[in-house]
Amino acid sequence: MTLSMPTPLEPVLRPSTASMVADRVREAIATGDLAPGTQLGEAELARQLGVSRGPLREGLQRLTQEGLLLSIRNRGLFVIEMTPERVRDMYLARQAVERAAAEQVHQRRPVEAGEALLTVIERMALAGAADDEAGLAASDLQFHELLVEQSESPRLAQMHATLLTETRMCLNALKATYASHDERVDEHRAIARSFIDREPRLTDSLLVAHMRDALARLHAE
Repeated sequence: MTLSMPTPLEPVLRPSTASMVADRVREAIATGDLAPGTQLGEAELARQLGVSRGPLREGLQRLTQEGLLLSIRNRGLFVIEMTPERVRDMYLARQAVERAAAEQVHQRRPVEAGEALLTVIERMALAGAADDEAGLAASDLQFHELLVEQSESPRLAQMHATLLTETRMCLNALKATYASHDERVDEHRAIARSFIDREPRLTDSLLVAHMRDALARLHAE
């Protein structure tokens, strides 16, 4: 016997206005266009985005639930500030996810994954040679997203995605801490090579060192 749903669902034709508001503001936070600590004014945001107050508030509420906005009673909404404690906790979560992903990659197709990561390294190196900070940061982010994607674990990918905006905020701060772009590229290349060489322990130690190095650089700022 086939059971039918009591109430048919309407097809989703396009994202809701609230979703688009959340996406736009999230992107502005990630890129630094809305700097940490910025107070958000509803009237000005509604004007800039061309939306009414209802969808705007719903979109901002989503970002508050995601932890990207802080609601202070009688004061309003503010973009979160990446305090040392918050940065440390974010990197702790990233380290756990990426180490678990790397373990899965080594059990599946480490050589193919490493080669795919090296293609990202090539773009990173080109961006570095051109002194393209935006391209360098984009390649850095893509490297880590691809690493987790290669684990073929939807849950790990979902967990990693929730850290994406805060990661981008940290990458904006990290760019001034490297003596040269080559140093940043070489760190990532070593991780990629460890997959090709089938050395899971080396991969794990390199990922831990990479996260600890990033934390040390951010705390030194």
